[in-house]
Amino acid sequence: MRRQASRGRKPAGSSCVERLDPFSLPVRFTTGDAGADGRMRNIELQRERVIVQRCVRGIPMTLKLAVGDFLGVALRIIRKGKAAAVYVTLEHPDPGLSLPLYSASNTDNVVAEWQSWARTLRRPLLIADDSGRLHDLFPRVGEVRLGQISPRRRRRTAMKGRRPSMAWRRRRGLERKRVHRGEREIIARN
Repeated sequence: MRRQASRGRKPAGSSCVERLDPFSLPVRFTTGDAGADGRMRNIELQRERVIVQRCVRGIPMTLKLAVGDFLGVALRIIRKGKAAAVYVTLEHPDPGLSLPLYSASNTDNVVAEWQSWARTLRRPLLIADDSGRLHDLFPRVGEVRLGQISPRRRRRTAMKGRRPSMAWRRRRGLERKRVHRGEREIIARN
């Protein structure tokens, strides 16, 4: 995976792995594609859509995909002999359209990258097992993630009888006081 702007070079003085930044979208980059001419494709990743440009058998094509069509942001560990590499990918039901977002040989920042991409693109966290199948990290019903239910608020507390705090924060509007001139004041005394 290499960025188009840096033309495959690392920034001067940088010893870190080149990566895409989830907080500076839209991002344009070039990545490998086994089915395309030249085995490369250009990708523009935005918050709401993905634009894939490639050339197959001399025919240029542009695919515009909604980010909502993707399954989620997956974490994959690929072993090559004794060495292992960690990949964060945006997974599509068609494996040929899945996009690599981050790759590294060490696992120092991979969880932070994984969660950042999922939060930025608003897609669920997925994890790939050894056979390559994807699983949800957290159980979900549709787009809603299931979790612990917060405890019910107790009703018999010292705080029950107090005034709502919203009334304390509310500013009083400009009220005009009525002035009654020339009238006698009636005062009731016991």
